[in-house]
Amino acid sequence: MRNRFDIQLEQLNNELIQMGALIENAITSAVKALVDQDKEQALQAIAFDHEVDQKEKEIENLCLKLLLQQQPVASDLRLISSALKMITDMERIGDQSADISEITILLAEGPYIKKLEHIPQMANATIKMVTDSIDAFVKKDLALAQSVVDYDDVVDDLFDKIKEELISLISQNPDNGGQAMDLIMIAKYFERIGDHATNIAEWVIFSMTGKVKIQ
Repeated sequence: MRNRFDIQLEQLNNELIQMGALIENAITSAVKALVDQDKEQALQAIAFDHEVDQKEKEIENLCLKLLLQQQPVASDLRLISSALKMITDMERIGDQSADISEITILLAEGPYIKKLEHIPQMANATIKMVTDSIDAFVKKDLALAQSVVDYDDVVDDLFDKIKEELISLISQNPDNGGQAMDLIMIAKYFERIGDHATNIAEWVIFSMTGKVKIQ
């Protein structure tokens, strides 16, 4: 019985890794579309969101099956409960990547008011956070999970920098206002992705320690 349970837990890990890869692809496609002003790439990023939603349903069904059939207790129960919470944050990351791409399609009509530098940096930082948080769950690596929580400060600092730069551009020329606000919104979505990745890491910490501090 325990052997079958362990096999199903391994399947859960693999499904979470696959969902993480989908999210990473969604973020990567979204920022590439933004930088290149590529509508087709943006549509591809939006399409990833549908795959993320489907994967969430599959993992949710697997977790519920484990809870009902195996009736886990203690650390096993925390692990499965954490996975259920994690996929909710992961699904939201997919949504926000799609939201970024929808704004990108609108911005593809004209030149940018400034070269995009810090937004791609934010995207790469959030990808690292998502990947590391899921790796921490699979490897049961408490230190890696905590490093994700700490790394959120990098994303927050980049958001503040982007916001200050764009507000300055608006003050210099009010005609920059519309695009600047769209870019601030995109940066805000990346900041939220960082928050969701932090939540995932916090659920990993809970699964191992029983202590939780979710944003």
